[in-house]
Amino acid sequence: MACTPSPSTVDVPAPRRLSSPHVWCFTTYFAEGLPFTVIRSLSSLFLRDRHVSLEAVGLSSLLGLSWALKFLWGPQIDQYGTRRGWMVALQAALAVAILVAGLCASLAHGVQIVAALFLLGAVLAATHDMAVDGFYMVALDAAGQTRFLGYRVMAYRIAMMTGTGVVATVSTTYSWSWGFALAGCLLGLLAAYHLLFLPQVEAVGLPWRSLGERVLRFRSLAAAACLALVVLGVRAVTEGEWLRGLKSSVPALRVFTFPNVVSALLLATLLAASLLRHRVQAALVRRDSFYARAFSSFLDRPGIGPVLAFVIFLRTGEFMLSAMVSPFLVDAGLKQHYGWLSSGVGLPCSVVGALVGGFLLERYGMRRMLWPFLLAQNLTNLVYMGLASYLQPWVAQNTGQAVPTFMGAGNLAAVAAVHGFDNFAGGLGTSVLTVYLMQACAQEYRAAHFAIGSGLMSISGVFAGICSGYVAGTWGYPANFGLSFVLAVPGMVLAWFLPVADAGPPEGADPSGEG
Repeated sequence: MACTPSPSTVDVPAPRRLSSPHVWCFTTYFAEGLPFTVIRSLSSLFLRDRHVSLEAVGLSSLLGLSWALKFLWGPQIDQYGTRRGWMVALQAALAVAILVAGLCASLAHGVQIVAALFLLGAVLAATHDMAVDGFYMVALDAAGQTRFLGYRVMAYRIAMMTGTGVVATVSTTYSWSWGFALAGCLLGLLAAYHLLFLPQVEAVGLPWRSLGERVLRFRSLAAAACLALVVLGVRAVTEGEWLRGLKSSVPALRVFTFPNVVSALLLATLLAASLLRHRVQAALVRRDSFYARAFSSFLDRPGIGPVLAFVIFLRTGEFMLSAMVSPFLVDAGLKQHYGWLSSGVGLPCSVVGALVGGFLLERYGMRRMLWPFLLAQNLTNLVYMGLASYLQPWVAQNTGQAVPTFMGAGNLAAVAAVHGFDNFAGGLGTSVLTVYLMQACAQEYRAAHFAIGSGLMSISGVFAGICSGYVAGTWGYPANFGLSFVLAVPGMVLAWFLPVADAGPPEGADPSGEG
């Protein structure tokens, strides 16, 4: 006997089904996860595969600054146009940027062109993340946000598996041009789908034209020009012939490289901003803008000092480790195995870790689980140090080789086990850190506060990632992974002094854990 179709499959037109939250919650967060994975995760694999120095690979951590500093322009997403419009436009722009990267990847200066495109893409992708999160919070009520939270996490993880698995495997097996073309085409298709079927549920904000006029003001252009001149000046000084001559006679001056000086200037800026926090807050209050109110309210809360320090330092060790994992696998002769190691072992273990973390948090509370989860997350750095020490002969033999020597099935299984444990513990850490960060968001400024907190969470990781290339290039991978654990200690110590609540987070936790 034939089954009678349910009304949901008969009466609902196809366009309406395509506009259902069951569909767009998945597609929007897939579109958020894919460019992040390509730009932040595959960039280091691409650079090391093209025989770029570890110092330069570490410098690619600067791409993370866009996510770390996105709170500076995050409120503009809420003020101008619609979040839907931002999403579609940015997805199309990202698709074009990644497709062009694919066309240029095999050229003589392809590395420099791809790096420049990824720098632009990082700004676009970080802005796109805020638009997606903001649309989710506006399009769904509180019950809907809770109901579809699993769709978000699943979509983001599948996007990461697609990037680190499918795109990485195509790139390392055939060519990077084909891999980037695949990623760009996927984003282009998602942009077209969202343009046609994403529901229009928002009131239109200020016109984008007024944002363009604001960006093109003399003060904005002058500030951008000054920043560009500073960067070019630092590069000219650190790579000038006269400094090279001094370095040959004074070895201590070799530390003054472009990546190290840039990271030092950024760190000094961050420290100055923290020391002058009250003056910055007073200046923002005088401006009386949406951004000023959002940022000021984030700072104006009891015990903000330990909270800011914890948020800034808690992922330092994790980022210093992760920045060198891809180059380590390439130099160990495992480039062809990167896809299944990341998507078939790493990401499933991270999902299981996040699920276990969520269960334990619900059962035992944040107060009891915070420090154990952070300890588990950072102990993996020591495990990686042991693995790198053991595999040092294969790293020495395979670095720079077009056809690497295989280390054997037993050693490959050990790498997979360590990689799986690292991602499982990272999932535990992501669950507790995301919940803690969401608890710090005020209801009135949820999107802006989450952007501020997640940005601060990543900023020390950017510095650690830059330094990791120098450490690994000078002293080797074991030293880098060991030092990454040492740098994780301050965050674990600060966890003892935090005001912690055991209540669950507000709706809308970030599925990436990256901000």
